[in-house]
Amino acid sequence: MLDGGDGADPGAPLDAWLVSDDHAELMPRIRRRAGELSQHPLVGSFAADGVALRPQPVRHTSHPTVGYLIETAARRAVWAPEFWVFPEWAAGSDLMFADAAGWKRPIRFAGGVGGHACVADVAEAARRAGVRRLVFAHIGRPSIRAIEAGQQPPFGEWGTEGSTFLLR
Repeated sequence: MLDGGDGADPGAPLDAWLVSDDHAELMPRIRRRAGELSQHPLVGSFAADGVALRPQPVRHTSHPTVGYLIETAARRAVWAPEFWVFPEWAAGSDLMFADAAGWKRPIRFAGGVGGHACVADVAEAARRAGVRRLVFAHIGRPSIRAIEAGQQPPFGEWGTEGSTFLLR
């Protein structure tokens, strides 16, 4: 399981529960549910059946946060649902799940300690970085309004609940 929270319940059995921000506002609920499944959510690595997940730093807030590089023998995916600056380590990935909290403008946190990138900037950065498929996750209110108005990102697609993505 990567991150999680309201409505995102992995069920059992579960081998690991990895999080991007162990100080996130959803952590009390994640810890409670993970405990019910005999897991301890953490920022860490995991490998099984030819798939490896490794945490990579992202610039998001005043404390350390990460995204995850997910690798098979032939493919690379990126889980980076929250960041202020596009992560360089995502370059060349086959699939990237990225921040979409802002639509046309980044969202800056009070005190200038980070924030969320916007869809327009992430789409451009991902295209320049050679990301082959971009899926917007962590969709914030400005992006929800854009979706409701029928707007589409200049590159990439909106993530939708229940979708499946395969690395082939």
